[in-house]
Amino acid sequence: MTSTGTPPTFEHSFADLPERFYQALTPTPVAAPTPIRVNRALAEYLGLDADWLASEAGTAWLAGNTITPGSRPLAAAYAGHQFGSFNPQLGDGRAILLGELQGTDGRRMDLQLKGAGRTSWSRGGDGRSPLGPVLREYIVSEAMAALGVPSTRALAAVSTGEPVYRERSLPGAVLARVAASHIRIGSFEFFAARKDREALEILVRYTLERHYPELADAANPGLALLESAIRAQASLVSRWQLLGFIHGVMNTDNMLLSGETIDYGPCAFMDAFNPDTVFSSIDHGGRYAYRNQPGIAHWNLACLAQALVPVLHEDSEQAVALAQGAVDTYGDQFLEAHTAGLKAKLGLKLVEDRPEDAALIEDLYSLMASEATDFTLTFRRLADLASPDTAGDQDCGELYPLPQSFDPWLARWRDRLAAEPVDSQERQEGMYRANPVFIPRNHLVEAAIAAATDEGDFAPFHALVDRLADPWTWSSEDRSFALPPGPEQQVYQTFCGT
Repeated sequence: MTSTGTPPTFEHSFADLPERFYQALTPTPVAAPTPIRVNRALAEYLGLDADWLASEAGTAWLAGNTITPGSRPLAAAYAGHQFGSFNPQLGDGRAILLGELQGTDGRRMDLQLKGAGRTSWSRGGDGRSPLGPVLREYIVSEAMAALGVPSTRALAAVSTGEPVYRERSLPGAVLARVAASHIRIGSFEFFAARKDREALEILVRYTLERHYPELADAANPGLALLESAIRAQASLVSRWQLLGFIHGVMNTDNMLLSGETIDYGPCAFMDAFNPDTVFSSIDHGGRYAYRNQPGIAHWNLACLAQALVPVLHEDSEQAVALAQGAVDTYGDQFLEAHTAGLKAKLGLKLVEDRPEDAALIEDLYSLMASEATDFTLTFRRLADLASPDTAGDQDCGELYPLPQSFDPWLARWRDRLAAEPVDSQERQEGMYRANPVFIPRNHLVEAAIAAATDEGDFAPFHALVDRLADPWTWSSEDRSFALPPGPEQQVYQTFCGT
């Protein structure tokens, strides 16, 4: 545990890489930082004193006003395909990596300040963040972690006491973000575009040691890394689909090699089920719609494979063949992960796989789409109905009864469950673990942001974060956090916030 009143001591393995990987710089101080929230559980995991983080000195440190002696803060270089178009030079435009901390389990974690000021890659921007995007990322990233989805985490949010000018003057804030690393597909594209094979080899070795140390001595490190990234992304995106989560901006610079979710700008959870749902205000063509996310992940991984071709084999044709062979495994890996997750949500045992299961699942989705039922609560209600006699106080039927049009499908589903010799209560408990009742509803997130931004009232923000820390356990006292939005509460667009 870090001593009270003392900033942490960082490790700096990324800063030890050659200088062309980053720009060394310090955060730009802010006028009057004040604490909004400290994630006490995450602080404990990182060996930090949460009380000190919430103190005046800790708040100044989280805002970037003070720097730990010996620190080597930096902004990382990377490129990226944005909505399908390649930009050879992006980089951290408003985020500064302070260094790395060791978790209690020995994992090395980045600590980055988002909204910490201009860098060489700010592209004319101010390098700051309005309060709203900081609160959104805090709420949704912590909800994702509670839902068991690999994600960057929010250590703290701090207001800056300075206005940020977008469409109007808005209060500014800084998010202290924790990640297994910030190495992206775009990190490799950056050096591939410059034909810098040496840098690619260095980055491959570093990423393997950081995220896949068991493969550090692989005969073909580049191929081992590509295959690991494919597995991680197939698993990650399947989890998004199973929760109705729409990332909104799946550019290659927003896809981490660690397999964690990053960038909670125009993201949202779907309410009424529609596979064509898009929330991002800038996604005019629906490139990143819910139904397209698995395919876009495949496309992004092909971009990673292309970037890695120079280090896969000395012979270019063989290198391309190795890259293509690896990328071609993505579809089956995603399908396997997604099918397993769907069967868990529906209470079906994998060992009892049956030909009619695919039609049962497809017909459920068709029914949900035609009736526009709530994605989250439809699956949660099925968990209640799997064993009505044992649902007890977890039964949320009064919250969200299914329409009568579901009755024929429910009869088929019950027949399917009856064909398996599984204890009904055990099955139901498994379904409750697979089907949350509380998600960060878009209208609640927007209401919390509006209260904080317009009125300086952070109570709705804190209440929402607290409730989402346990997304599985139903409580009728918290029904307002679980209800779908009314007609006047619908949120149709979300924004990047840069």
